[in-house]
Amino acid sequence: MDLTLVIGNKNYSSWSLRPWLLLKQAGVPFREVSVSLYTETSGAEIRKYSPSGKVPVLIDGKITVWESLAIGEYLAEKFPHKHLWPTDPAARAMARSVATEMHAGFGALRQHMSMNCRKHLPGKGRTPEVLKDIARITALWNDCRARFGKGGGFLFGKFSVADAMYAPVALRFMTYAVELDPVCAAYVQTITALPAIQQWVADARAETEVIPQFEPYA
Repeated sequence: MDLTLVIGNKNYSSWSLRPWLLLKQAGVPFREVSVSLYTETSGAEIRKYSPSGKVPVLIDGKITVWESLAIGEYLAEKFPHKHLWPTDPAARAMARSVATEMHAGFGALRQHMSMNCRKHLPGKGRTPEVLKDIARITALWNDCRARFGKGGGFLFGKFSVADAMYAPVALRFMTYAVELDPVCAAYVQTITALPAIQQWVADARAETEVIPQFEPYA
């Protein structure tokens, strides 16, 4: 297998985490290329791999796939035996819906609670808009777990693309010490206990780069 995944700084790049975690959980071997973001040479370096000039990007031979959710869809098609989407049609429809909502929404959460694996920032970022985003996310998680969560601790029981999409949110909730109901707290624990997540966080904490725009509470 000759897959290459180009990612950004692990401490900050939530979008990079999503396909990286999906590949790790699926047990699919890949080569990891890391590019430091927001430097004078970042744009030129990323454009060697990605036509959008952004990370992440997956390269599979002559095929290039960018955007986290598109990479998830590509991997699900390429490795159907991995069942990266739920097999039940109703569960799969909901999984795609919640994954897409994550991809397109929650701008306030992104702005005021940016991913930062190196920091502990309890109480920060709680604007009214962020609280609305948190309420929506936790409602989604409760609904997924109640309707389709039997058979495992993930949103749809077994790990799926949907979990990869929300993994950075789980890390944000840890960083900012967001108060959660028991169902959501258990889900965050399930995600953060994954060896792949623990590896990502350890790598992030070992990084030395600081990106000021992602350090609003410094």
